[in-house]
Amino acid sequence: MGLIHFQFNVDKTNAVAISAFSSQNPGVITIANAVFNSTPPISIDVLTKAFQVDEKVIELLQKQF
Repeated sequence: MGLIHFQFNVDKTNAVAISAFSSQNPGVITIANAVFNSTPPISIDVLTKAFQVDEKVIELLQKQF
């Protein structure tokens, strides 16, 4: 099983991210479960900015998992 990673640019300038997999078949994970039910949880502030929704939407999504 793979891991989900996220990055958050705390500056007000553009940023570049480069990702690479360790093989041609890196595996499959359920993104929604990994994002909204992670341990430790991803900050609601980060999720609201990433998905461009308010906190109530994030809380509703987290309740589904």
